[in-house]
Amino acid sequence: MTALRRVFPPRPVQTAPRARKAQFGVVVVAACASLAVGCGVIPGTTGGSGDDPVTVMTWAPEHTRATNKPGMPAMAKAYARWVNDNGGLDGRRLEVVTCNERNDAVGAGNCARQAVKENVAAVVGSYSQNGRAFMGPLESAGIPYIGGYGLTDEEFSSPLSYPVNGGQPALLAGNGRQLADVCDRVSLVRPDTIAGDNLSKLLDSGLAQGNRAASADIRAPEDGTDYTAQAEQALHRASGGTGSGSGSGSGSASGSDSARSGGAIGTRDAAAPRANGKEGCVAAALGARTDTFFDSFRRTEDAYPPVRTASVLGSVDQSLVDRTGGANSPYEGAYVTGWYPAASDARWSKMREVIREHAFGDNRVDATDAGTQTTWIAFTVLRQAVESLNGDAVTARSLRRTLDRGLRVDTGGLTPMLRWRFEDMLAAGDYPRLVNADVTFQVVRDGRLTPTRKQFVNVAKTLESAR
Repeated sequence: MTALRRVFPPRPVQTAPRARKAQFGVVVVAACASLAVGCGVIPGTTGGSGDDPVTVMTWAPEHTRATNKPGMPAMAKAYARWVNDNGGLDGRRLEVVTCNERNDAVGAGNCARQAVKENVAAVVGSYSQNGRAFMGPLESAGIPYIGGYGLTDEEFSSPLSYPVNGGQPALLAGNGRQLADVCDRVSLVRPDTIAGDNLSKLLDSGLAQGNRAASADIRAPEDGTDYTAQAEQALHRASGGTGSGSGSGSGSASGSDSARSGGAIGTRDAAAPRANGKEGCVAAALGARTDTFFDSFRRTEDAYPPVRTASVLGSVDQSLVDRTGGANSPYEGAYVTGWYPAASDARWSKMREVIREHAFGDNRVDATDAGTQTTWIAFTVLRQAVESLNGDAVTARSLRRTLDRGLRVDTGGLTPMLRWRFEDMLAAGDYPRLVNADVTFQVVRDGRLTPTRKQFVNVAKTLESAR
């Protein structure tokens, strides 16, 4: 007779926990699988398999009453066409989403939220003066901001920002250094905006290195259509209070405050000696409205002693000089502080070729525009960052990781070698993410922007001294 085996059923107190553990394990496996397939659900994991397209966004203001930079998104689209016609980014198709930033905080915030919604891997080569509005959404989603134009403090402080130039801080500090050699008194006309409220101290830091007095700060509306009052104030202060003009107006002339974007213009030949060693200079940094200011300036200047004029590249560029008469332009003899080599430099030849072959006659894309140039350099960073991943998935997180770990980016001499490790950051207290403080000094000679020095000028020490 076969013995019966006694079977003991599991205790009720053990059955429920074991069942719950089994169910939990299934849920965890399913959740992990969905995350692996979903890609982009968790902030910073935008992207997918190594063969997925690389999607990025480029934004800039268009059709506004202030500064517009339509060439930046247009350049981004042309770059994508060129890359995709030549095998993509390390074999991946590049897709560029563009957005009109509209020059206001609402528009900038909307563009940033669209970038999050589109699950982009990065925002690349963009323009905005509304850093507070756009950086928050990008930081929450872990999306890097590569190669912004350099207008806002957030671009030089956020750990997710990877600037390619020294922004407006370097331009204004450099412009002060450039003008210190020729000007005893400087008036700065700048926009009455948040972005303009730090610029005169930067200009003044450059002037101080040449033992020059602080500038007179003249505030002006960034979308103005007439700047006669500001021109009179600027001329009055730059000429030491002499001249038959009224020198009155609605702006402020404090002696130390701020500015924003432009190019440097000389009303005389740049090689002419200073009268009695005491010349005044008027610097205008009003972006696209700089030429409007100088229209008012030219109608006013005869009532005052001659002065030189100045600004930074982005307000005065080669296309403006060409448009206003070339060698007969009122900008002949102008000093210009820029970030990059002159537009005629051979180092821009590949960009000019891409524009010629892939912009399809799009007149928004101007090879001499600082915004277009910045977008080109920003996408150069993106391309080398993608290639450094060696076939791994391109995500917001992987791009940040390769940049943070010390990727060295070669821009073909358009900038110094770029790298964003902690030890590469400069010691400029207000701009902890700044890694490139090089600027170029140029002058308009025979209708062409021409370098006055063959090498870049580093203004890191000048920025460190700005207070």
